[in-house]
Amino acid sequence: MNLVEVFDTLLPKGLLTYKKIGSKSNLPKRVAAEKKDKQNRHGVLFAVREKAHFANGQVKGYILTSKESLLEEAGALSHFTPNVYRYGTYSDEGRHFIRGFSEDNLQQINTFVVDIDTKKHTVNDLLLACLDESVGLPTWIIESNRGYQLYFVLDTPLFISNKENFRGLKVAKRISDNIKRSLKCIDADIYCNDFGFFRVPTNDNIKYIDLANTYTMHELIQWSMRRDDDIQRPLFVIPTKKNAQDLTRTDWFEALIHTTNIKGMPGVIGRNNTLFTIALIGYSEGWEKEHTENFLDEFNTRLDFPMSTADLKSTLISAYSGKYSGPSKEYVKTLLTLHVPNGKDFTVSFGNRAWYKFKKKRVDRVRSHYEEWEQDIIAYITAEKEISGPFIWRTQKELCEAVGIAQSSLNELLKRSKQLIKTVTGKGRGAKTGWTTVTLFLQHVMHELKVSKSLYREAVIVMIEKTVGELDQVAGFTKLQKKLVKLLRRDTQQKPHEQENRSG
Repeated sequence: MNLVEVFDTLLPKGLLTYKKIGSKSNLPKRVAAEKKDKQNRHGVLFAVREKAHFANGQVKGYILTSKESLLEEAGALSHFTPNVYRYGTYSDEGRHFIRGFSEDNLQQINTFVVDIDTKKHTVNDLLLACLDESVGLPTWIIESNRGYQLYFVLDTPLFISNKENFRGLKVAKRISDNIKRSLKCIDADIYCNDFGFFRVPTNDNIKYIDLANTYTMHELIQWSMRRDDDIQRPLFVIPTKKNAQDLTRTDWFEALIHTTNIKGMPGVIGRNNTLFTIALIGYSEGWEKEHTENFLDEFNTRLDFPMSTADLKSTLISAYSGKYSGPSKEYVKTLLTLHVPNGKDFTVSFGNRAWYKFKKKRVDRVRSHYEEWEQDIIAYITAEKEISGPFIWRTQKELCEAVGIAQSSLNELLKRSKQLIKTVTGKGRGAKTGWTTVTLFLQHVMHELKVSKSLYREAVIVMIEKTVGELDQVAGFTKLQKKLVKLLRRDTQQKPHEQENRSG
């Protein structure tokens, strides 16, 4: 595997190509790269050598300014920020501890990363979930000590501006949240930092990769908006003081602050999140910082497992940093459910809010989006699929009538779709048209792999090879399926040889 290609895909812009001092590249390459680098804005990445260097409220690490430095250090690093920040500094004279990796310092977003903090799912389980439940296949999957991290890389970075109160960042955070929530079926950590530190890709830890599978911000925004439509969630919310509810006088707040047995555990939000949420509530209600500090100190003292004084002050500083407008309703609901007796029965309300940016309901639009037609066809194919194989056999006219889509719209959709597969067998009057999805086709192949000791029958391989040959232009038919076909062909060719060895 070529890590140069991996980091070039992740970082087409944002870092210098070569180090300014001490580069090992030859002069002509450096000169050519410098001319190209001048066309783009440059920032920094943050990196650490081991997970233990995140402890004690400080991060011991390095500031990287070039891809050459990243490639040289990659084998010795454990975590880094795959998204680029404007600048970075060291907080001590010895230049050991780094700072600057806050969201208001983000220069550009290169990738969305989902953390899976368990290994009870296989890589194939992850891929199928991404195809079936989320935006599509990841660009690569990294294995960690406790689970996996899925990278969904952008084909062009999203540059962050402070205009309109970091609106672009808010949109990106909503996309990240929707991707994580769509993958709850494989235990995605929905509370993981959207744009923080993640595992560094290496030749040893990459378990799946398709560098051609990147995403545009446009398609991610459209997908995210459809996800929000399903749960009637708007993109933006503006708090208003008019008739605003005092959160500190609600029954759920009283129940939360009188719970003393809250303890943090790996993968479960607990004590730290509770204290941070209470601090944010104090900030959003306009409490003086000193008043919130006293309140937190009293609450922390009552806990069975209190937080250290230093960490408590750090939590307060973060809550009052101005980066957060208020507490998260999802966090509050989760804290109540996990730690408060009968907590799931509380109704959590943040009072009146002024909402806008609602998307029209589909029935109110003149034409449905192509993505929605695609979902309708996927649902129809999935419901009609025969047990004997992944395809349903319908003429194009029959499919259009069943779904309610014009043939011209279907033709345009097939050019755009990354999920639909069409194949034609036979000629003339005897021709048949088969329809399936990338997900169903992959599930069928994997099922046959499991149930057949010889991995696959020759006749099925011929069918798959024919289908693959006809589907080279289908964007959603990725290298994963083609690799499966190569594996099947190889095992079938080896079978007679294996039998000969066994008989000998």
